[in-house]
Amino acid sequence: MIRSDATFAGTFAFAPHFTDAPGFRMHYADEGPRGGEVVLCLHGEPTWGYLFRHLIPALRETHRVVVPDHMGFGKSAAPPDRSYWLQDHIDNLERFVLALDLRDISLVMHDFGGPVGMGFAARHPDRIRRVISTNGPTPFGQADLLDRLMANARVSPWFQWIAEATEDGSLEPVLGHLGFNILSTLKLNGFENNALITETWLDAYGTPFRRPADCLGAIGWAKGFAAGAHRFETPGPAADRAIRSKPALAIWGEADRTLQAEHFLPLFSALFPTAPVKRLPGVGHYCLEDAPETVATLVSEFIRQT
Repeated sequence: MIRSDATFAGTFAFAPHFTDAPGFRMHYADEGPRGGEVVLCLHGEPTWGYLFRHLIPALRETHRVVVPDHMGFGKSAAPPDRSYWLQDHIDNLERFVLALDLRDISLVMHDFGGPVGMGFAARHPDRIRRVISTNGPTPFGQADLLDRLMANARVSPWFQWIAEATEDGSLEPVLGHLGFNILSTLKLNGFENNALITETWLDAYGTPFRRPADCLGAIGWAKGFAAGAHRFETPGPAADRAIRSKPALAIWGEADRTLQAEHFLPLFSALFPTAPVKRLPGVGHYCLEDAPETVATLVSEFIRQT
């Protein structure tokens, strides 16, 4: 876990906030006017709120930007007595949002932040104002979800590695030392802008995973796929109708090798058939790293226009 006051050479100079509402010490950034419309940014594997460090300044003058670290990631605690399946992260997010009483939420979701955010939306559609996917899947009861997950897993290097590492017993030992192999893990998932790789950047992404006890979140997310333990939330008819009526935007780096556009953008378009889809050529899985200014502009303009 990262020290609460760590800013990584000023690249994440946002005041730390903490809550015990989810049953562990959960960190979040909370920038902008408290009375402003809420933008809730949800990261995935194996990142944390640092992923949104460029988006926060672009929105905080007019919006309240809230960026939690999931259990076992970033500055949040990694309790040893908890499970780290998708449904656990949805439960944690629900307790977090209700504790802060966040409403009129624009969800900005990356990677597994997608199913976590959509799981929350299925439970509380009345709190959602907009849905924004940034290389983040939007599962919402679609009949072909499992088929798409399996088709993607067959061609994704990350999911191929999960299957192989589970088979040979190396998954937990490798991810248990994620702080020392963070670069290879991030590259396997996919980013294209190698100019990003500085000591500060590596420190920011590697520090949360210095000890095996700090890696339970990363291990749990990968292990959950191997074990079939993740449970996607299924919306009721009223929630399904409500979310389908929300403004939505998909931003997708086309060079994503982990969550490939051909398998996941149809999930988005099935849910939001008239919503814009912005495909970014040459941009990888971590579109918020590869093209931060482009993503920030697209998100800002979309919120302003809607």
